[in-house]
Amino acid sequence: MKDSQPFQFKRFIVHQDKVPMKVGTDGVLIGAWVDVQNKRKALDIGTGSGLIALMLAQKMHEEAKVHAIDIAPEAIEQAGQNFLLSGWHHKTQLHLASIQDFARDSRDKFDLIISNPPFFNGGMLSPHDDKNEARHTIKLPHGDLLVAVNKLLAEDGSLAIILPYLQGLRFIEISESYRLYPSRITEVKSTPGKPVERIMIHFERTPNILLTDELIIQDEHQLFTDQYKELTSDFYLKF
Repeated sequence: MKDSQPFQFKRFIVHQDKVPMKVGTDGVLIGAWVDVQNKRKALDIGTGSGLIALMLAQKMHEEAKVHAIDIAPEAIEQAGQNFLLSGWHHKTQLHLASIQDFARDSRDKFDLIISNPPFFNGGMLSPHDDKNEARHTIKLPHGDLLVAVNKLLAEDGSLAIILPYLQGLRFIEISESYRLYPSRITEVKSTPGKPVERIMIHFERTPNILLTDELIIQDEHQLFTDQYKELTSDFYLKF
């Protein structure tokens, strides 16, 4: 199928035939948006094909380490293939485990944790179990995610996630209970006249001034905005 074909970025390629969730706008957005300044040890939760981890490897300092975790053996195999082909395999490390188990067993602390987490809490399930795991909060409730982040995040670390707008607002509501406070929010619209569809949130350990802005992907003529091009220009071939 067409969406199983490898996706070529400027500096790496993502093979995606073994994973249910293909390269999409959400993953590219959060990977391009996240601030990696002074970050030396990152964790990508639910790495899938390894897309976000590869974006971090491209952006972060040469001596930085990017850890990537997934519960699916097929994802670990695919991400490992993509890491090796990228030439950044020396900067990356894969873990086959649930984040719940990883957080319980790991002694590592990360100064950046990033995720494009599952977000459907209900509705009809797909007949394909792998897509259920990737898209529904069946095996990764947001409370479990926050418990894990609270244990794994360094005191001066940050969490970056992307979620649909309403789920993102609910995530913010419960985050304070886990010592996580939003410091930057970007609301994402597909076009100027559409409602906010996604929200990207940057959390820190201590309350801070909250910065908010808006990202519009396409203009009224369905052309990519300069703002979107600037954000993703280090990655997409077309920009």
